Amino acid sequence: MQKKKGNTIGKTAVMLFSFSLMTMPAFAHTINYALEKAPAGEVAWYYAKLGFTHIIPEGLDHILFVAGLCLLSARLKTIVWQATAFTIAHSITLAMSMKGFIVAPPAIVEPIIALSILFIAIENLIFNQLKPWRIVLVFLFGLIHGMGFASSLNEIGLPPGQFLTSILYFNIGVELGQVTVITVMFLLLIIPFRGNVHYRKYVVYPLSILIGMMAMWWTVERVLLQ
Repeated sequence: MQKKKGNTIGKTAVMLFSFSLMTMPAFAHTINYALEKAPAGEVAWYYAKLGFTHIIPEGLDHILFVAGLCLLSARLKTIVWQATAFTIAHSITLAMSMKGFIVAPPAIVEPIIALSILFIAIENLIFNQLKPWRIVLVFLFGLIHGMGFASSLNEIGLPPGQFLTSILYFNIGVELGQVTVITVMFLLLIIPFRGNVHYRKYVVYPLSILIGMMAMWWTVERVLLQ
């Protein structure tokens, strides 16, 4: 039964991702002329801060996604596996999107990001161990989140001649934001309560339900208001 549910979730995620990559005209990233002649150090600092603030405090949906990853299991190894898959995936599509190799409009990307949070929340309610399809799901959803990052970053643009520096440090800022979320989850919830026999009942279930409800609302809102 669990294997069948996992296969269904995985197939649905693949379908959503495939739909989001429908062929569309490519575009180059916008240019940030304000930093055109700025030294590399200034550019690095600017985009690192931009990446961090895109998660904390501005990216509540990304915060809840990462928090959801922490609720599947209290084992650090489980969280690291998921966070690594997510990081690799969103780094790929962030760079490719900013280069114009792939394009997915916010009207498609944003609802799928909300659905990705809902999927993670539902899985947390059903499973308490890391399954292979969970890594695949997190990776696929990371690809979508990377496009969301690119959409926001494209509003600011990148300085000419410093594409790699800008992307690298924006990504570093994003990772620092994600590590902060994971650290807070560990310090405030996982470490104090994971030894309790009712940990899932009083921590995992309520938080996953709350995250899932938020994700459902965002999905409806983003579909109807796009």
